[in-house]
Amino acid sequence: MVRNIVVLGGNSHPELVESICGILGLPACSRILTKFSSGESRCEIQDSVRGKDVYIIQTGFGGNGSRLNDHFMDLCIMISACKTGSARRVTAVLPLFPYSRQPDLPYNKAGAPLYKAPTPNGENGKNQYTFDSVPPTPGPGVPKTSGLTNSSDIANQMIKNALTNGSSKEQYTTHDYENLSIVNGFQAKPGYKQWVAQAGTLVANLLTCAGCDHVITMDLHDPQVQGFFDIPVDNLYGQPLLKRYIQQHIPNWRDAVIISPDAGGAKRATAIADSLGMEFALIHKERRPTKITDRQNASMMLVGNVTDRVCILLDDIADTGNTITRAAKLLKKEGATTIYALLTHGVFSGDAISRVKASAIDKLVVTNSVPQDEHKKQLGSKLDVLDISPIFAEAMRRVHHGESISVLFNYE
Repeated sequence: MVRNIVVLGGNSHPELVESICGILGLPACSRILTKFSSGESRCEIQDSVRGKDVYIIQTGFGGNGSRLNDHFMDLCIMISACKTGSARRVTAVLPLFPYSRQPDLPYNKAGAPLYKAPTPNGENGKNQYTFDSVPPTPGPGVPKTSGLTNSSDIANQMIKNALTNGSSKEQYTTHDYENLSIVNGFQAKPGYKQWVAQAGTLVANLLTCAGCDHVITMDLHDPQVQGFFDIPVDNLYGQPLLKRYIQQHIPNWRDAVIISPDAGGAKRATAIADSLGMEFALIHKERRPTKITDRQNASMMLVGNVTDRVCILLDDIADTGNTITRAAKLLKKEGATTIYALLTHGVFSGDAISRVKASAIDKLVVTNSVPQDEHKKQLGSKLDVLDISPIFAEAMRRVHHGESISVLFNYE
């Protein structure tokens, strides 16, 4: 039994909280965590946390995303409540870190916008596209493109548009300083400029401002997220569990092939392949649309040989399940006999479960970093769930006693 430690559970994954408390040999902290009729969160901690080492367990999952933001707000309120209650240290235990998978560019199925080059007569011609996202930036000695006109011409055209109720289809430049914002009370539409909110930085700041002293998570999609924090972040790995599953549950695993479904997970997959002495293959996505009107269906290309072999797909997270199911379809087409998909975080939002059911995946293996009860009911024997509570319980025990947790980072 670990003393002078308090484990406080949120509403996102009560089964994981109960399992971790059982391993540590202590009861979960008594609390009230509900909502008022107005929708605001209500948090009341009913046990003393004065001078205690508090660990708040709340995973980044809300059931198809419906309550993810509510769970995160509950986490911030619980952290603040513990700090107000004179807790010695507050650690946020986030098996699945929220907002860690968002891209740094706007999501668009058509891909990056293609610049439609104008014809010499000034009208936009058909089938004339370039792979420049924006026209060249003007500068000293650099000739302006035909898309960049002087401000007086734009002002005249904007006034004309205002008089004609905006019926003209004048194209403005992508550079805001070339466009006039307001002419005679008429507000100009801005040119192409997409802004992306960096949610990872915001989440880190919110946790820190709430009073969080330490974060423990698992398999960050982008490990660079740790750099957003000014407090310690321990990123645990689920690979040892997946590696043990391969050795104990896959027949003739030495002759199987480890597959990464995309280039981003190649390093993660090769780490396991090298430690087990197995072969490795990669699936490469080819995105090269020729026109802006073409739907950007990325063609997938296999680098390696999987004919008459058992294939093991390895990835960190499955959200919509599109990448993993398309990769399985390609492997089946290339002659794979049996396909295993091993994932750390099985979110399965939207119609992912239906997509997995109809896919070529023979066995799906995930951890319980997010609740899997509903997914287990729908997928049945096709889904195996690995328990991560011993890993987090040991990490919490070692952090509490000031011991090293490097052994938990070791793939071996």
